[in-house]
Amino acid sequence: MSQETREKPKRALAAAVQLADVSDVEFEASLTELRQLAKTLGFDVVGTFTQKRARFDQTAYFGTGKREELRSLAEDADVILVDHEISPSQARNLEKEVGREVMDRTMVILEIFHRHASSRAARAQVEIARLGYMAPRMREAAKLAGPQGRGRSGVGGRGASESRAELDRRKIRDRISELEKELAALGAERKTQRARRQERPGLARVALVGYTNAGKSTLMRALTGNEALVADKLFATLDTTVRALHPESVPRVLVSDTVGFIKNLPHGLVASFKSTLDEALEASLLLHVVDASDPGFERQLAVTEEVLDEIGAKGVPRLLVLNKIDRGGDETALRAAYPKGIVMSARREGDVGKLRDAIVAFFQKDLIEAELFLPWAAQKLRGEIFASCQVLEERAGSDGAFLRVRGEPEAVKRLRKQLSGPPA
Repeated sequence: MSQETREKPKRALAAAVQLADVSDVEFEASLTELRQLAKTLGFDVVGTFTQKRARFDQTAYFGTGKREELRSLAEDADVILVDHEISPSQARNLEKEVGREVMDRTMVILEIFHRHASSRAARAQVEIARLGYMAPRMREAAKLAGPQGRGRSGVGGRGASESRAELDRRKIRDRISELEKELAALGAERKTQRARRQERPGLARVALVGYTNAGKSTLMRALTGNEALVADKLFATLDTTVRALHPESVPRVLVSDTVGFIKNLPHGLVASFKSTLDEALEASLLLHVVDASDPGFERQLAVTEEVLDEIGAKGVPRLLVLNKIDRGGDETALRAAYPKGIVMSARREGDVGKLRDAIVAFFQKDLIEAELFLPWAAQKLRGEIFASCQVLEERAGSDGAFLRVRGEPEAVKRLRKQLSGPPA
């Protein structure tokens, strides 16, 4: 973490306008998210400030009287976190009147992404999103300069501040173009890697999707036996992780995690992070994980389904995982309401085992059973049989071994070609 990051203000005030068409439950849920986002940034939320209005004030988001009230309340805070994306002029005017730094919801999320991205692709995506967000704010800053500092460029000429603004915009465009080329190259590499995985026989893919902080990282660790970052923070991890299901099955299953969804995630960010969601498009099965202990988990379901539709994953089969039941929720009612879902806790070994069985069953539903004859002279193929198929039974004969196997049709067909038929 840089020195600048360490010196960022730590006391934050969460602030929001509730519009007429937003219910109290939805409004409070969004504010709760904002407070969790602040926690992820290391802020200490010292209070909440709200106002009900028919629409946002075009000048400074809050109404005139409320801005005066906010100024008094903000004396105990270092930064105001606004639970909407506001315009550069609204942010500037609010900062002037309240006397505190203002960060809107998009800026908060961008800062989290900036801190947590570790792969080349994620870092490039973050920078593109940040540049796109900052461009109009730089234009606003140029307007503020007004006639001050402008060069004398003649009638109709542009002042110095306008020239600097144009230069900055050109730099941003050039940098975004450079980053997009880098992402395209990285995307080509990922496609090549995925194509290689698809060419390998007996391989299936599962992607964990769902609301951020729904317990996906804990579930990933439980299913694969590998360490994954587990933190009670939103967007604790941004980069896709791929691990094999453990213990391994036939077919072999790869499990991948994806960036979590959140309500009101700006569309620009969804687009920028599309590559982290590509695993969902490449998967044969999606595990849709929700926090069943959250009273508003149905809202989480809706948000995730909406984003999955946006990225073109609507047709991918999915299994609903109602997680964190150990933290609360009516298990009996949930099973009745979602009979095809799996009600569980990622921290209970027995529950994880049942989920693993469901995953394996999904990929084994199209497998066939067959009998193969393995001559004693062809024992070198024994390892390939066990790697490609599940061996259900084996018995020895005078000229070789008979194996009853379960496997994918193509794998069984390939093995038959490699093996000699049983003796007459």
